[in-house]
Amino acid sequence: MGTHGPIPKRSEERRRRNKDDGPGLAKAPSGPPADVPDLPEPDALWHPIATDWYLSLRESGQAAFYQPSDWAMARYAAELMSRGLQSDRPPNGQYVAALNSVMASLLTTEGDRRRARIELERKSTVKAVPASVTAIADYRSSIGG
Repeated sequence: MGTHGPIPKRSEERRRRNKDDGPGLAKAPSGPPADVPDLPEPDALWHPIATDWYLSLRESGQAAFYQPSDWAMARYAAELMSRGLQSDRPPNGQYVAALNSVMASLLTTEGDRRRARIELERKSTVKAVPASVTAIADYRSSIGG
């Protein structure tokens, strides 16, 4: 796993680039990797949130770095999550911390990936076209201005 402490900024957000801060940055495209192995389907008895979490890993870019043992750990985490969510008792702090630790080792959040020096390339967003001046002028004239 990566370092402790505050979450590092994304590489494009950093100002100083002259200091080498450890191992190189690994980049991967966001979205499902092309070579996800055949994985077992989620258990039908799992809680829907655990099922959604497990299935979301298949569609996430960090799955490109997963080995079979990581997928086994993901199934284990989903089973733990499901049992906790289906329990009649509220979750205790140790359970939540243990589950968060397993999920962090699978790099499921952006902060976990940044600490491990892995970045998923974000898909470019389409920028909205600003309203033209003529449209505003037409609007003003339609309301009598």
